[in-house]
Amino acid sequence: MKSIQSLLVLLFFTLASCSSITVSADYDKTVDFTKYKTFAYMKEGINKLEISDLDKRRILRAVDEQMLAKGFVKSDNPDFLVNIFTKSYEDVSVYSGWGYGWGYGWGYGYYPYYGYGGYPYVSSSIQGALYIDFIDAKKNELFWQGIGNGYLTQDVNKKEERIKEFATQILAQYPPVIAQNKEKSEKKN
Repeated sequence: MKSIQSLLVLLFFTLASCSSITVSADYDKTVDFTKYKTFAYMKEGINKLEISDLDKRRILRAVDEQMLAKGFVKSDNPDFLVNIFTKSYEDVSVYSGWGYGWGYGWGYGYYPYYGYGGYPYVSSSIQGALYIDFIDAKKNELFWQGIGNGYLTQDVNKKEERIKEFATQILAQYPPVIAQNKEKSEKKN
């Protein structure tokens, strides 16, 4: 019974870890983030993405949705450019165990024990990273970068939703907390 419970707990944590997205952001602490109001995409960077055009459009729609919701405006003369790039890899996990014990029949002794019915358990998933860069249009300098890491799906019906999750969680990191606190203190004065 305990082994069934342990297996269920392991399965739960495996599924929970697959659905999560880990995000982080890096930025230039000397930048005044409040001056950036308009954006455009860096076409050269978007064109270099080595993913399908369908996925490119999904990503751009998801980023557009988040940027517009934050109050940014698309412009032909933008304050900053948005660049995107991706990475992916296959994550393979092998679970097994060793044990010893007494057996029935003609003897006793040490024997290998693999946790899941005598066989190792192998799982794999495609993991991916989405990078969203903000580049000052006049200086041509990167001032903010958001990164999201998590599993990718090949299910066409779930791709749009998963890409929206990535964009939403990454762009929730912008503007950095330091910039938000600076803006609040300036409004008080």
